Amino acid sequence: MPASFLPPQVKYLSEPTSIALAERIERQPIQTALSTQPIATAYIRQGSGGTPILLLHGFDSSVFEFRRLLPLLAAQNETWALDLLGFGFTERLTGLPFAPPAIKAHLYAFWKSLIQQPMILVGASMGGAAAIDFALTFPQLVHKLVLIASVGYSGSFPLAQFLAPPFDFLAMEWWRQRKLQPLAFYSTFAPWDIASQEALRCAALHLEMPGWYEALLAFTKSGGYSLQQQITQVQSPTLILWGEQDDMLGTSDAAKFKRDIAQSQLIWLKGCGHVPHLEQPQLTAQHILAFR
Repeated sequence: MPASFLPPQVKYLSEPTSIALAERIERQPIQTALSTQPIATAYIRQGSGGTPILLLHGFDSSVFEFRRLLPLLAAQNETWALDLLGFGFTERLTGLPFAPPAIKAHLYAFWKSLIQQPMILVGASMGGAAAIDFALTFPQLVHKLVLIASVGYSGSFPLAQFLAPPFDFLAMEWWRQRKLQPLAFYSTFAPWDIASQEALRCAALHLEMPGWYEALLAFTKSGGYSLQQQITQVQSPTLILWGEQDDMLGTSDAAKFKRDIAQSQLIWLKGCGHVPHLEQPQLTAQHILAFR
């Protein structure tokens, strides 16, 4: 049975990987320095052995982003996936500062509570920026770093701080509808395209969680991640995976990461766009496991 904290729409998932993830996801109260009240934190742990691998999702996403990659990694290695503070199915307590420093503090508290040893930190898109930020502050905790089409040189929101009511909530509603409308279209006009519907359901499921509007708006207004001046300070051996057809961030940042991180290697993934862990999970898993 899917976890009780998941929205009712979880019953519409149909692919085995999605259903299996919904049945494995759990929440643990994590005590942080951010609040006297523990934060119910959503995560998955699967597999055993080796240096733990921790997967961090992208902007306005969740652990469902790793529904195809996680089982492949877990077949050979202890693997975790975490919903970052303010995202996915992790509790959004009122009054928390949903911004990069708080995300890092929550991630550290999660690590300290459950993982408790150096890990291989894997970040996709915005999750890559969160991984870099964590590795810069806690280099001793990051055995190796894997960046999948990572934010770092781009992806911040420098003008978002100037959003004022009601335009700020209208912007969030526009973003919400940007995810929901394609699902309505495929359900009505292309019911045979099960794969596209499933991808959209997984991407939209967390939109029904309490506090989604407020947390996403707070993170956006924080400006997001701006790490350009710090990337050269990354000490961890780093694997950079980048789809040759990335039409979201483009491809130029891949070479910048390779140039600025001393111990790094760049692998281009043919036939992949911005989310190779969904498009070619076997190939992505192969490279991560070889890098362990």
